[in-house]
Amino acid sequence: MSGTIALQGGGPFSAHDELDARLLQAAGASSVVVLPTADAFEHPERLVAAAMNWGERLGVEVEALMVLRRGEAMDDGAARLVRGARAVWLVGDQPLHLKSVLKDTPLFDAIRDVLANGGVVTGVGGSAAALCDPMVDPRGGAFTLGLGLVADLALVTEAETWSPERLHRTRKLANTAFGVLRTTDALVRTNAGWETVGGAEVHGTLP
Repeated sequence: MSGTIALQGGGPFSAHDELDARLLQAAGASSVVVLPTADAFEHPERLVAAAMNWGERLGVEVEALMVLRRGEAMDDGAARLVRGARAVWLVGDQPLHLKSVLKDTPLFDAIRDVLANGGVVTGVGGSAAALCDPMVDPRGGAFTLGLGLVADLALVTEAETWSPERLHRTRKLANTAFGVLRTTDALVRTNAGWETVGGAEVHGTLP
């Protein structure tokens, strides 16, 4: 891997402007492809509007790629668009839907290519959790298969919304590294290793 993976706890296009600007600059990105896939059933257009405002603040062009269903992720045109990008942001809070749409598709292969070519891929909130394997199942806090862009790491995102008891139960089930991210926290992996941002907690050894 020559690119950067950023896993943000939440607050898409609002909570991480300073980090986002740094990531984009490091990748040499003047434009960003935004995938609101994980909010397919939760008004994805609101995330797109927030992304446009964010792009204006940070001085980058935003291209919203409205891949909301698996058939759309199989489209070669969508994959070509992502493959040519220096920066991809995956946003939305339904990790199970994101996984069902992207797993084993040309579009997900293209996201891997962005990293291989030195770009940046950022997941926010539930989308960040889905990029990992194992993935925390939001329905009960147990573990299931994730997309595996980051292997041997499980994430709890927007951790401030979890009760201490639920968080404790999930952590006890973990048999890999386990990250706890509040909305303003993040984990960033570059070729130099891992960086924790904010109050990010990691239990175990990061892969």
